[in-house]
Amino acid sequence: MATTKWALDPTHSEIQFKVKHLMISNVTGQFGKFDASVETNGDDISTAKISFSADINSISTNNEQRDAHLRTSDFFDAENHPQLTFVSSKLEKVDEENYKLHGTLTMRGTSKEITLNVEFGGIITDPWGNTRSGFTVSGKINRQDFGVSFGMVTETGGLLLGNDVSIHAQAEFVKVAEAVAA
Repeated sequence: MATTKWALDPTHSEIQFKVKHLMISNVTGQFGKFDASVETNGDDISTAKISFSADINSISTNNEQRDAHLRTSDFFDAENHPQLTFVSSKLEKVDEENYKLHGTLTMRGTSKEITLNVEFGGIITDPWGNTRSGFTVSGKINRQDFGVSFGMVTETGGLLLGNDVSIHAQAEFVKVAEAVAA
């Protein structure tokens, strides 16, 4: 069966994360610059091979001072590790809409196997004749597993930041047209 390539539609995609602040609320951040690609056997999503990368310098939490701190060696260390990446190893079908995505996340030079939840939105033909697929991805990682151990204790003994980071992504892909031999 022929390999099908799918390119990310960045205008209809986003990657966000949330982490506890003072253990009473969440701070939400996102990456403004990222890319992903998918290869499947035909249109069979269960055969997907996925790769993703995000530009650490594009991080935004709607607070420039915090964003600058997140780029330092206390957190992402963007100077030495300008990208975070994910490469899939297996997409495990749970049911018609749900999958478990297994792969390697690399952040700050540390690579760890993680599993994410994927909800498959389907495949459609848009009004311009393009074939599109959509996904919602969610999961949780421990930031300390990737060397992000910055922490402070408040005057009252509480933690400034939680260790668990929730990941949430919306991704829309467009099937890449096959080149026609001249």
